[in-house]
Amino acid sequence: MDGPATSAGAAAEPSVPEPALTLAPQDRFFNRELSWLAFNRRVLEEACNPAHPLLERLRFLSISGNNLDEFFMVRVAGLKGQQLLGVEEPSADGLTPAQQLEAIAVAADGLTRNQQQVWRQLRSDLAEAGVTVIRSAEIDDAEGEWIDRHFREQIFPILTPQAIDPAHPFPFIPNKGFSLIFDLKRLSDGESIHELLMVPPTVSRFVRLPGKSARYVAIETLIRRHIATLFPGYELLGGGAFRIIRDSDIEVEEEAEDLVRFFRSAIKRRRRGRVVRLAFEADMPEDLKTLVSAGLDAKDALVYSSSGFLGIADLDTLVEEDRADLKFRPFDPRFPERIREHGGDCFAAIRSKDIVVHHPYESFEVVVEFLKQAAADPDVVAIKQTLYRAGKQSAIIRALIDAAEAGKSVTAVVELKARFDEEQNLLWANALERAGVQVVYGFIDWKTHAKVSMVIRREEKGYRTYCHFGTGNYHPVSARVYTDLSFFTADPRVGRDVSQLFNYITGYVEPQGLELVTMSPHGLREELTALIDREIEHVRHGRPGAIWAKMNSLVDPAIIDRLYAASSAGVDIELVVRGICCLRPGVAGLSEHIRVKSIVGRFLEHSRIWCFGNGEELPSKKALVYISSADWMPRNFDRRVEYMLRVENPTVHAQVVDQVLVANLIDNEQSWRLHPDGRYERLSPDGEPPFNLHDYFMTNPSLSGRGAALRSGAVPKLRLRRAH
Repeated sequence: MDGPATSAGAAAEPSVPEPALTLAPQDRFFNRELSWLAFNRRVLEEACNPAHPLLERLRFLSISGNNLDEFFMVRVAGLKGQQLLGVEEPSADGLTPAQQLEAIAVAADGLTRNQQQVWRQLRSDLAEAGVTVIRSAEIDDAEGEWIDRHFREQIFPILTPQAIDPAHPFPFIPNKGFSLIFDLKRLSDGESIHELLMVPPTVSRFVRLPGKSARYVAIETLIRRHIATLFPGYELLGGGAFRIIRDSDIEVEEEAEDLVRFFRSAIKRRRRGRVVRLAFEADMPEDLKTLVSAGLDAKDALVYSSSGFLGIADLDTLVEEDRADLKFRPFDPRFPERIREHGGDCFAAIRSKDIVVHHPYESFEVVVEFLKQAAADPDVVAIKQTLYRAGKQSAIIRALIDAAEAGKSVTAVVELKARFDEEQNLLWANALERAGVQVVYGFIDWKTHAKVSMVIRREEKGYRTYCHFGTGNYHPVSARVYTDLSFFTADPRVGRDVSQLFNYITGYVEPQGLELVTMSPHGLREELTALIDREIEHVRHGRPGAIWAKMNSLVDPAIIDRLYAASSAGVDIELVVRGICCLRPGVAGLSEHIRVKSIVGRFLEHSRIWCFGNGEELPSKKALVYISSADWMPRNFDRRVEYMLRVENPTVHAQVVDQVLVANLIDNEQSWRLHPDGRYERLSPDGEPPFNLHDYFMTNPSLSGRGAALRSGAVPKLRLRRAH
């Protein structure tokens, strides 16, 4: 694929040293799965951070539990499937699936034990603050009366005990199912029986007792308190709780003739996926553990015994307690003043100059408003939109439906392969089609992950195309907690590029002569490689070489090796990688010029921004700056439709480089430094002024959205503190 006219690919092919290729894989790369577990440990560490309010710390603990569930549902399930099929192909760091599973089991069990330790401490701290999860022995007489009545009237009718015997085989238990099993003896004849009690997902894991004081009791505590009600005439001999995680990935078959029908069927099959993790209460009798494992056909599952709370993700119920003093101070996103200066007219503001909106500090409502105005504007003739995740209550979907019903040509690319959102996306696709939207499902082999809108408007001098690029999803809920960039432009070069992007998705017409956009799976890795090599050439000619890059994950071996080559040549590289990082920084002779940090805090860092010095030290007005929907992973380069967009507008360029990237680099309150041995160390100010990235953007306006008020000098200039 052709790059832009100023493409890095135009640089001469350099002869680059390859020091990395002489090293063993384990000396070049960290394991992908173990790096992800290290990231989730950093999330868990935020649950211990005294700078956060208590219920927010509990939220981090719950998030770490949900993250770990999804990790087993997808990544561990995939490795287990390879192991069962006898696949021995090693990972980039040289480990077979079996070796990875062994290492994962050790790391995940340690992480789970730490989650229980954190929960015990938070439970104690919350009780001191007036939010209590009580044990059965702590229920007083008045509470006991209410609990007994509540159980009889609200819970008992929903529960369905099931005997386990030759006439009653072990029932199906859904993914993330929480259940209790009991060993009972019938008092009338001494006959023993096993009873299984699945807790329906519609039943809350915690029940709040009435009154001003926040006192909660877990559902398993209530059930155990009422064994005699559930099983009259029986004596309890033993029992325990267990929880399962099933394989929940969907593999698309190449021969699938009807993608929609395939996914409807696959979603149903996923609910019955293989059990990959089985967690027991530690004091459950061994014979009951054996019974459960056999009944679930879980002989190949990773088994864990816990003396604590099963289902850490379920603690999110307690976070909803109405205690503002135990949560982050509320934050109201700003609406870009540039658009207000044009009377709220998005098209007038974009027509006057490119604009970037920084979420969540600036409201996602501007994206919604852009499409609402397009739907209502009689001069708009067509709208094209990609949809990866849109949420359950989507104003974006409503705007597209309104536009179609107003007679406009509307095309929506709905990605059915958006993991865990497949069912919701099918529902949206149906609603859009009923309204007259042309719905396209993209490719069987590749996910359409690019976040792009285009609006074609009839104007005085002809048709003009307005485009929106997002580094995140068109999801109003995640836009309140994910840091992302929304870029709006009416640049005709970008309009031509985006037209080709949509034609590729809808009609398989491969783009030619793209000007400012680069796409995967056709050329994105190659363009990045050329940009890295160009920095090497600058160093060889005596000029500075510098790369700043921010992303969620860095996995791709080819790109990592190019970064090693750049470091060996003397290019200075700063990487902000929130999650997985397989690159080893700071290794003598390999990566001594590469520094990697991860930021974990109030907001989830999600934007993808790449900056190349172009012969200057960074930050620089001459830097080549790109925003993207892609992380540096093989799947983003080879199996997804992604975009990389060159940013040229001076104000947007300044905001992205001098404000967003510099703020990420100088943060010393929410950052972790990655060491050569894979260890992450939390940074501290150490005599420097403390700087919190998220606090800064909550209290300071952005450059691009500031409009005429920018001339007042109200935006403080950030200064980079260089640490080598």
